[in-house]
Amino acid sequence: MKLAVNRRMAGIAALSALALTLSACGRDAVTTDDTDSTATGGQTASELSGAIAGAGASSQEKGQNAWVAEFMTKHPGLTVSYDPTGSGAGREQFINGTVVFAGSDAAFKPEEIAAATDRCYGSEPLELPLWVSPIAVVFNLEGVDTLNMSAETIAKVFAGQITNWNDPAIAEANPDVTLPDLAVVPVNRSDDSGTTDNFTEYLAAAAPEVWTFEPDGVWPIDGTQSGAQTSGVLEVVNGAQGTIAYVDASRVEDLGSVAVGVGDEFVPYSAEAAARVLEVSEPTEDASDLRLTYELARDTTESGVYPIVLVSYMLACSQYDNEADATNVAAYLTYIASEEGQQLAADPAVAGIAPISDSLRERVMAAIDQISAG
Repeated sequence: MKLAVNRRMAGIAALSALALTLSACGRDAVTTDDTDSTATGGQTASELSGAIAGAGASSQEKGQNAWVAEFMTKHPGLTVSYDPTGSGAGREQFINGTVVFAGSDAAFKPEEIAAATDRCYGSEPLELPLWVSPIAVVFNLEGVDTLNMSAETIAKVFAGQITNWNDPAIAEANPDVTLPDLAVVPVNRSDDSGTTDNFTEYLAAAAPEVWTFEPDGVWPIDGTQSGAQTSGVLEVVNGAQGTIAYVDASRVEDLGSVAVGVGDEFVPYSAEAAARVLEVSEPTEDASDLRLTYELARDTTESGVYPIVLVSYMLACSQYDNEADATNVAAYLTYIASEEGQQLAADPAVAGIAPISDSLRERVMAAIDQISAG
């Protein structure tokens, strides 16, 4: 029989209502005072203790570093860690019970839902979309900062059908750019990656006649240039002219980037353009009150929408085997979902994500409220 996580979890429920009320009143950000529970999961610094470990999406690394540092400043008695092992590894570690929460750039597959339910003592896992960020198509060409590319052109580049940077398909969309006679070198992730899953899902939806592979977290083409995790991909791209890759937009730094063809316009990546994808997307068929998963509108023609978007989920159990894990995980997720936590990661100097809406925050908080110990 489930046991409530005790009165401290009631504090989290109170937080949800209070945070929404403050947002409605026009507060810019919730308070960060350690004695105020508003942004800290209903806990004061003296109430949280122990340690919780998470792992998963490397796209979240910068945001997780900032969240962990700020949260532990508020709660010095609790140690939180996050290992950016990649989405596939993070889901596996969560299912195996190696970590108590995880980050994933892809939702659970049906067989993983069943395994995660077993791991969560027969209770449904949580999938919370707390990281909304564009996936940037980046390149290394001296003197070129941005290029326009249609979905078909992007697909042909990564399928190996466009092999030179002065190819007519690229040149015609960029009449004011002098393109070099240089080989195009696509670079992909070598590990099982949620970023790859999202990117190949976009290619399959937006350019199905070119990209005939099924969306997957594992790159479907052999013999390519690749790197492990985001850092490995960036190392390859930064190391050679003519390279092109896909990475979370928070990691673009000094590389050039692609404005993507959407309808009759080319849309550069931005947090605002990425956030609009959720506005034109529907929940997945198997979504629930705890699993807030989306079927993203990758082939949208809506003006101002950037469709190559990574919606990264925080994974947790709705039931843990001990009260400490339940309380601590709920508090940490509540901080991430709070206005303060989202604004922290939205800072361009941190990660530049698109903060979730108030309506989505309300649903996320209601799901977190269901975390219990049994």
